[in-house]
Amino acid sequence: MLHRSRTQLGLFFILLCPANIIGLWWAVGSPLVMDPNSICRKTKRLAGKQAELCQLEPEIVQEVAKGTKLGVRECQYQFRFRRWNCTSHSKYFGKILQQDIRETAFVYAITAAGVSHAITQACSMGELLQCGCELTRSRAPPSPTAGPGTEGTAWEWGGCGDDVQFGYEKSQQFMDAKSKKGKNDIHALIDLHNNEAGRLAVRSYMRTECKCHGLSGSCTLRTCWRKMPHFREVGDRLLERFNGAFKVMGGNDGKTLIPVGDNIKPPDKQDLIYSADSPDFCSANRKTGSLGTRGRICNSTAMDTSGCDLLCCGRGHRDETVVLEENCLCRFHWCCVVQCRKCSVRQELSLCI
Repeated sequence: MLHRSRTQLGLFFILLCPANIIGLWWAVGSPLVMDPNSICRKTKRLAGKQAELCQLEPEIVQEVAKGTKLGVRECQYQFRFRRWNCTSHSKYFGKILQQDIRETAFVYAITAAGVSHAITQACSMGELLQCGCELTRSRAPPSPTAGPGTEGTAWEWGGCGDDVQFGYEKSQQFMDAKSKKGKNDIHALIDLHNNEAGRLAVRSYMRTECKCHGLSGSCTLRTCWRKMPHFREVGDRLLERFNGAFKVMGGNDGKTLIPVGDNIKPPDKQDLIYSADSPDFCSANRKTGSLGTRGRICNSTAMDTSGCDLLCCGRGHRDETVVLEENCLCRFHWCCVVQCRKCSVRQELSLCI
């Protein structure tokens, strides 16, 4: 199996947890440090567009770091009940990223989406000087939606629409830079495709929001703007693509990807793709990046991926009673303190054997 470049993998770990670097390429479970100088300083092999961003637009790199963390958090939410739960433990996470499996496809897509989302949001919040609200002068007016009181209403673009194109381009500039160097390699082609699928999960699903203006609550004028989807919607959409991901192989020309199987339509730009089958993730295995499911909390009555039968891989589970402390009997005291007592709560858990 061909491995991805150490530069590309190292970049992932520096973006996810740039503190406590062991050598250049591995980090150990530390939280993300919002320091673009750290990212750029520790990735000395950055070149081209990435190096250009580090030198000229370090504030963009800061949003790249925030977006990467946003993506990994969403990955951990979406995979919380699966055998592989998007662990950020570097020794195992690195092995996942070296394989062209479905899980890797999701990681690349959700992080590229996170970077696009974070940069676009920073533009709308006025936190970046290079961008701001979306330019709408050349856009056609929004189509009126059916509903009471909308007949004869004047429409116009206004407010502060999200400049998703700027976020899209900066995500593309930073996240695709290393893969493009070896774009005749099947690994690079797959990574570039999944990065694009992630960005499109943000850009292709912009929604229109409007506000009415007029005397006495009338709606004689409606101002509209475009907003990004909530990032949870992006994660949900990419999880659907993960469940229907396409298996591909490289074409003879080294520049194309061909779906595996008979009479399978080619994947479109928003589909996730992979070339290797995933391990079952039932047992711990550093070679595959599997932590196993022993000791994981499961649902003894569920029939889905969170159920003990599937999550525990048929090994069974044990029931355990734990005592947890949580805030209770909270009272608000003027002004402005909330005081709570600690209460012990017994909880029944099912754990995989």
